[in-house]
Amino acid sequence: MTGKTAALAVATAATASVLATVSSADASEGKAASPPLAWGTCDGEDHDARQECATLSVPLNYHDPDGKRITLAVSRVRSERPDARRGTLLLIPGGPGGSGLNRPTTYGERLPQPVRDAYDLVSFDPRGLGGSTHADCGLADEDLSLARARPWPAADGEITENVATARRIADACARNGGDLVRSLSTVNEARDIDSIRRALGERKLSAWGTSYGTYVGSVYAQLYPERTDRWVLDSNDDPDPTRVERGWLANLAVGVEDSFPAFATFASSLPEAERLADTPAGVRRVVLDLAARLDAEPLPRDGADQPALDGTMFRQSVLTALYSQNNFKDLAPFIKSVRDGHAPAETPGRMTQDAAAVSYATLCNDVEWPRSVSAYARDVAAGRASHPLTAGMPVNITPCAFWPDKPQDKPVRITDRGPSNVLLVQNRHDVATPYSGALNLRRAFGDRARMVGVDSTGHGAAYVPAPYTSSCADRAVTDYLVRGERPAGDVSCPAPEEAP
Repeated sequence: MTGKTAALAVATAATASVLATVSSADASEGKAASPPLAWGTCDGEDHDARQECATLSVPLNYHDPDGKRITLAVSRVRSERPDARRGTLLLIPGGPGGSGLNRPTTYGERLPQPVRDAYDLVSFDPRGLGGSTHADCGLADEDLSLARARPWPAADGEITENVATARRIADACARNGGDLVRSLSTVNEARDIDSIRRALGERKLSAWGTSYGTYVGSVYAQLYPERTDRWVLDSNDDPDPTRVERGWLANLAVGVEDSFPAFATFASSLPEAERLADTPAGVRRVVLDLAARLDAEPLPRDGADQPALDGTMFRQSVLTALYSQNNFKDLAPFIKSVRDGHAPAETPGRMTQDAAAVSYATLCNDVEWPRSVSAYARDVAAGRASHPLTAGMPVNITPCAFWPDKPQDKPVRITDRGPSNVLLVQNRHDVATPYSGALNLRRAFGDRARMVGVDSTGHGAAYVPAPYTSSCADRAVTDYLVRGERPAGDVSCPAPEEAP
């Protein structure tokens, strides 16, 4: 047997093992039918008045369906034309650590009327998050900042402080998180989705998954292929089962380099008084020089959570803004203000305790991460040279290097076995889920999928707010969801027509 054949045999056996494990767990849970959801009024006022909410009891451990249970918070907005209704469209949230409870409202507003007529829009807060049973690692307040959550190395590339932070977070989750934190994984989220499907009384689900939700959706489609109807995945994660989230973090270096040119072009085309430089290359130099200057001498700030703006927070602010071209109009004056010696009070943001617990636990429970500190240090040094905009952060150490628990389930290998009912939608310049990773998911699905690629910049390709709306992508998704008309082959969409 050749090495390549042996590797394929091992991979096939691993996939079969995962499928058998999941099927066994699902069969155990399926012995008792999920009770129908008791819909009622949703808490708060920041949602469509028609949105309803319910809770669903699911096993903490699907291998022990008679054991401890937790609750999931589920929401829906019913079809606006019951006579046109064809089923349920599950809106799978991103993250990991993203809430979905208000998605029938917020994402529902972005959907065209024919889609809202054809489906009940349903979403949920993943286990551990929001209205679902809460997870909590009891993290120190400083460990909830986004600039700390992303493992930015020190100004000189040193990772000693990153190592201490990663160990502290892993220890806190091990000490305070309990069985709930140990249960957080993509495979368990797929199982939870199937529990929701049963509680809804649906034989099949259609779905629109975004960002991390594309990986959840891919895993669900692999484990429960016969329970998928029309499956749309937007802004797609690389499904490499040997790396999973570790690969996604590393891909940020690629995503920033893919996305920054659009901002550089924008910032060099502004009126002269607002322009950062006369050329895109000049804008890049301005950003890199400012980051280095702030590394050496942080800029004092009044009235801010952090008393000074340093290079780390500056880089994180740039990265965050690249998620949408609609942010460019604010990013350019921010950079100009910093260059002129004035640091705005805003910080890159913070995570809640439950979002942090779900995010870290899912990343660390899905796949084993390397544990060699010296290897991370070497990767950071190489990353600082090859991708200076992200300064080695995407390959730096995380709490997963010190995570005490082994994954309870093996990562699921996405394959071409199953119905041909997947539509991938993807911008070619995406900071968080680069096009190169999305192509890997396209290859993994094989003839099960078609891809709509959009020549645009930003995280999110379909139903994007103006002026960066792609009518080409929107039409492809709507035609599929409403009429089942999926492109015969992959489609290339031009840049959005209304973009400046």
